Amino acid sequence: VQLQACGGGLVQARESLRLSCAATGTGSFFRVNAMSWYRQAPGEQRELVARFFGTSIRPNYGDSVKGRFTLSRDKAESTVFLQMDSLVPGDTAIYYCSANIWTPARGSIHYWGQGTQVTVSS
Repeated sequence: VQLQACGGGLVQARESLRLSCAATGTGSFFRVNAMSWYRQAPGEQRELVARFFGTSIRPNYGDSVKGRFTLSRDKAESTVFLQMDSLVPGDTAIYYCSANIWTPARGSIHYWGQGTQVTVSS
């Protein structure tokens, strides 16, 4: 299983970006236990941005992004999209996709994507 993340870039404050993360190599029989975006700014700890647990309809959000970011997913629940609106310089970080996925061959394993840079200029 791999997580393919894309969509980062350089934007100005108050602009928007959309990140996507797709789980590939799962095979046809799998279960996504959770799928999340984290971020890490230079010198800071990694923090949760948004997360879907299981088949829950409503994602959880980190306090700093509530009301500005929206997490959604496709019908197969193997791709998540992070719509980031009203970006501020404080959102500058490397954004990492993560997922806990169960497959018959390997059981439940936590995976991380490669990270995508988001830079917001003032």
